[in-house]
Amino acid sequence: MRRLGSVFVSLLLTVTATIAGVFVMPDKALADGCYTWNRNLAEGASGEDVRQLQIRLSGYPGYGAVLGVDGAFGPATRAALVRFQQAYGLSADGVAGTATFNRLYALQDDDCTPVNFSYAELNNCNSTWSGGNVPAATAKANALLSMWKLQAMRHALGDQPLRVTSGFRSVSCNNSVGGASSSRHLYGDAVDLGEGPHSLCRMAQQARNHGFRGILGPGYPAHNDHTHVDHRPSRYWSAANCGVSVAGIQSVDPIEGDGP
Repeated sequence: MRRLGSVFVSLLLTVTATIAGVFVMPDKALADGCYTWNRNLAEGASGEDVRQLQIRLSGYPGYGAVLGVDGAFGPATRAALVRFQQAYGLSADGVAGTATFNRLYALQDDDCTPVNFSYAELNNCNSTWSGGNVPAATAKANALLSMWKLQAMRHALGDQPLRVTSGFRSVSCNNSVGGASSSRHLYGDAVDLGEGPHSLCRMAQQARNHGFRGILGPGYPAHNDHTHVDHRPSRYWSAANCGVSVAGIQSVDPIEGDGP
């Protein structure tokens, strides 16, 4: 009987420990087809996982700012993360953990594009991303960054669609539409937006909060029928009919580098 009692007690302790473990173990972030984070990230961290986080936070740098994508988690990355967490109703502690990663997983497809945008949408020129002013891989990476900025802008505008009318162009595609020889479309980092749920001015105004150094729209020559955004090296905003204008002002290099 004593032996049976000991076995019973042992089994009871095992079951109790197992049940306790179920309740005390935190929820694990789901694995993802695109990229899976395996540690919490906070200020001071560095590495490829930080760089991947920065890409997805690039649309939350604050008014007029640009978040560097350099793999170093500094004050600017923390501030962008807090804005992202606030935008999605998460605990805004500036630490990327399970809740933040699960939200990001829900926002991205298996090719790392945000769920509301696609590579095809940003390239109706060719399927190879070649023939522009930068290597194909760079043009495609620039387009991915644009998509994450647009995803943030879309969310800020009530999660209503943004209508993309032009993205990457090769030199031949750019010439065929009469684009400028120095067009940012040749770098894969420019996007034209047509009117839809939001007016052209509303989009030009909102773009100021989402990491675009270039904003052109109504009031700028040949831009009365679309709003243009890009990642040019220095800030140039000109949409006079929308009250958006800081043309010629040089942007301050972001704290954590210039990104791609």
